Amino acid sequence: MASGNMKDIKRRIKSVQSTMQITKAMELVASSKMRRAKERALSVRPYFNAMYETVARLASVTRDSDSVYTRRREVKNSLYIVIAGDRGLAGGYNSNVFKLAAAEMEGRNASVITIGKKAQEHYAKRQWPVAADYPGVAETMRISDTHEIVGSLIEAFCSGRADEVFLCYTEFVSPLQQEAKCIQLLPVSFERKENADKGGAHVLTEYDPSPEAVFNAVIPEYLYGVLYGAVVESYCSEQSARRMAMEAASDNAGEMIENLNLSYNRARQAAITQEITEIVAGSGEVGA
Repeated sequence: MASGNMKDIKRRIKSVQSTMQITKAMELVASSKMRRAKERALSVRPYFNAMYETVARLASVTRDSDSVYTRRREVKNSLYIVIAGDRGLAGGYNSNVFKLAAAEMEGRNASVITIGKKAQEHYAKRQWPVAADYPGVAETMRISDTHEIVGSLIEAFCSGRADEVFLCYTEFVSPLQQEAKCIQLLPVSFERKENADKGGAHVLTEYDPSPEAVFNAVIPEYLYGVLYGAVVESYCSEQSARRMAMEAASDNAGEMIENLNLSYNRARQAAITQEITEIVAGSGEVGA
């Protein structure tokens, strides 16, 4: 009986060791991808900040004009771009952004543009209609790849098929923290910043042919940058979440192997003790 128990324990130990090898390998791969993705995310932020400041400055100059990109209207239809991962085993990364998007879309007549295979699979089974799918683009995406997506959402907004456009993604805060966020893309709005250094020099910028024309021309470029930055941040967050999940899985597998080894040693000790007892009992009967 003890021999059979020992075989079962040994089989479980080998199974857990095989799983641990897989999770360790996935942890190393995710760590390597996360480092590269983090470098890319950090290099994108200065571009986005400069673009945001430029557009915000233009918006302050043209705040009395009526641009199609800033015009607010009665909201009947909403469009959401949801960025998720292309693979699973990333902890709560995908579920967190899906929960946020569901909360934001509650009570709205919403449609979805998905980026990532997991987002495509998720919304294929939900009540919200899917306008377009873009699986498998996050890892190799360039800013030129965002032109098609941004063009479709601008066309939907300008034609009236969407009265507002939102972007749901995951911001990379640190290797240990990722935060799901939802921001409004259209109509664009910028908080008016007061000039802190009022005593400083002011640069008067001349826009040709007009501030309104420049503003309308820059908005698509701004949206390219925002979408590209969100995809890069989300991809970095995905790799970070997967690294943490695989690290936790490897630690759990190590603890399980230690417990199984203890159980195996106890069963082995019990089997040895039983054999010694049987030998002693048999030798006593032979001596009698």
